[in-house]
This record gives sequence, C-alpha cells and structure tokens, in this order.
Amino acid sequence: MIMASSNPRRRNGWRRSQLRKRVLAAYDVCAICGKPVDKTLKTPHPMSAEVDELVPVSRGGDPLAFSNCRLVHRRCNRLKSNKTDAYARAQLEHKPQPPLTSLPFTTLDLSTSGEW
Repeated sequence: MIMASSNPRRRNGWRRSQLRKRVLAAYDVCAICGKPVDKTLKTPHPMSAEVDELVPVSRGGDPLAFSNCRLVHRRCNRLKSNKTDAYARAQLEHKPQPPLTSLPFTTLDLSTSGEW
C-alpha cells in the first residue's frame, strides 16, 4: 500500500523538481534580502538556494505555480516562515517586532477613581 505524501509540495515530486529548476534558472537574487544567491551551496548551508512561495502553502498558496514561487536564501526563508516579506526583512535587520498575537498595552489611571 502506497501512502500519499501529506506535504503538498511533494505530492507531485517530478513537477516540483521541474519548477525548482525553472526558478533556479530564472532568478539570481534573493527576493527577501536582495543579495545574490550562490546556487552551488548545498542544503543545509544557511545561504543555499531555496524556492519560496509568495502565498505560503499553509495559507492556500499553490506550491506548483511558477507565478507563486521565487528564489530566496535558506536563512531568509526560515525567517519568513509563513509570514510577510516585511516581517522577514525586519528580522534580518534586527528590528524588534511585537509578537503577532500581542494586544496594545494600555494603562488605567487608578489615582483619580479612589477605588480599586
């Protein structure tokens, strides 16, 4: 019995492999940081080439559409995860970002009410 892959990127391995080759041939610069990608570096090197989806697969993006894919560094792709490019760029520049689930912090002035 053959089990189907749960990873949508691997459901059609041949097609994804062809798409990866096409993306590697079409682009030379990381779409997130804007620096050149050395395509000779192999995974798991942090600056190796990876194919990233503009609309993440976890958010309904098509992993087999060329229009949804671009070239990025492995490190940049890991920082981005399923978030925006702006989020990844802020991480690369070490700009503090509030957690995505945080609420605005407000204070109450208890000195005027006289009650707790």
